[in-house]
Amino acid sequence: MKLVDPNRSGAANYDANTRKARMALRTYITERQRRLGAELRKLREAAGLSVNAASSRIGMGAAHLSHVEAARTAVAADRLAALLLTYDVKSEPYAEALASLAESDGKGWWSEYRRSLPQRTLDLAELESGASRIYSYETLVLPGLLQTEAYMRALFRSSRPTARDAEIAELIAFRRARQRSTLEPSGPHLHVVVHEAAVRVLVGGARVMREQLTHLLHTAALPNVTLQIRPFDAGPGPWLSAPFLQIEPAVARLGTVILEHPAARVVLDDEDSLTRYRATFADLCRNALPPVVPTETHEQRDSWGLLQHLLYTHQGRDHE
Repeated sequence: MKLVDPNRSGAANYDANTRKARMALRTYITERQRRLGAELRKLREAAGLSVNAASSRIGMGAAHLSHVEAARTAVAADRLAALLLTYDVKSEPYAEALASLAESDGKGWWSEYRRSLPQRTLDLAELESGASRIYSYETLVLPGLLQTEAYMRALFRSSRPTARDAEIAELIAFRRARQRSTLEPSGPHLHVVVHEAAVRVLVGGARVMREQLTHLLHTAALPNVTLQIRPFDAGPGPWLSAPFLQIEPAVARLGTVILEHPAARVVLDDEDSLTRYRATFADLCRNALPPVVPTETHEQRDSWGLLQHLLYTHQGRDHE
């Protein structure tokens, strides 16, 4: 990304179309758009500049910059470059990542679901599409990226008892599309830690669980997937916290932590939260069983052995 000298990019350089575009305020704000605005606000504050001071240095109206930071409107490429130069951003990868956030049109395979699924669900798919690494921790259910269709259907039926068949089918189709996008060979590295409770909870009956556990073993053999089970006897530790998903693009400082609660989704992206949850996940990994590795011999207790044991216990239990 070429950083533009703000002294050479005054307000007079705007053409009529740019002036018109800058006044268009968004009706809906995506997580990507919100994140760009939040990053620009953090950079300005770190530089010790007010909105008025920063905007005047590059010939941008203060109201326009406020709207950009609040993600209510877009920022042109030359204005973004001038802002980053003003904020003394020296990291080229970071600058390129911010430019990518600004230039993206937000369209992808998830776009076909815009009329039927909430924005926060689409945001998750968009974040995953730009990820280099995904870290997931679950306590009572398996992560959506590793679920079979039958397991999904049982969960959706349990949590949405009044939903129509077509609604359930669409939720399943969307989740399976997320899986195809994320688990492809060129996808991000997915590292999952699942508490033992999650693989023991009977979802959909014994037949569904046999299929699900077999799927876990097969999926964990993919080169870009790491799966670990945290056993009951590992003690309390950080697993008592809520399940979380940490999505990291190539520039880790632009990562996002997502906490799912029954009432709402909590999105964290400040540096302290990213560091804290990265450390929490590392601790979860250290105290979990070794990853699933489909080798011929397993001389120590590991995640593969526990899953195989549970798979065996579901044999001949189709009546449950």
